[in-house]
Amino acid sequence: MFELIYPVSPAPVLPLPTSSSPGDRPVIKGEMVPVVTEYGLVEGQASRQYVHGGSMLLHPVVHLHIINRLGEIFIQKRSMKKDFLPGMWDTAVGGHVDYGESLESALHREASEELGLVEFNPVYLKSYVWKSRREKELVNIYAAVGNFKIDPSNDEVSEGRWWSFDEIDSNQGKGIFTPNFEEEFNSIRASLTALL
Repeated sequence: MFELIYPVSPAPVLPLPTSSSPGDRPVIKGEMVPVVTEYGLVEGQASRQYVHGGSMLLHPVVHLHIINRLGEIFIQKRSMKKDFLPGMWDTAVGGHVDYGESLESALHREASEELGLVEFNPVYLKSYVWKSRREKELVNIYAAVGNFKIDPSNDEVSEGRWWSFDEIDSNQGKGIFTPNFEEEFNSIRASLTALL
């Protein structure tokens, strides 16, 4: 299984001062995330605001796809309070890894916060780099199969429901799902089916 490799002492806070911008060292405030290589080596830490501000620093996130025994996948509708892609349907669970946190700890924290889901056994599927206009993420995908009690949070998620694979197929490319969800779902479809 893929895991992050943290340095022995805390990684430097980014951005570092340069000769053209010597200024004060960045102040640690708010949510700090690891800055990583594609292989999970932690090279620094930065605020969530900074990594979302077009810095293109690679930072890890976790995604959880939830499948029931009928072969349906649970998808959440992003809250209208979200600053990015509000109101679009997306992966059941998705969130940033906090600095110092393991991928699996982040996955369980996010599942609890977004869906009230605490008892599940995640299966690691793969990792890949996703790049948008505002950020660059190392996405770590997990799946869980079962009949779970799911209680979406109104702050993080406006609603959620089970979708068949055929229903997802017929709604792709219509602006219903996030672009990341569509690409990711298509890349792991066979792996999800194999878990049933």
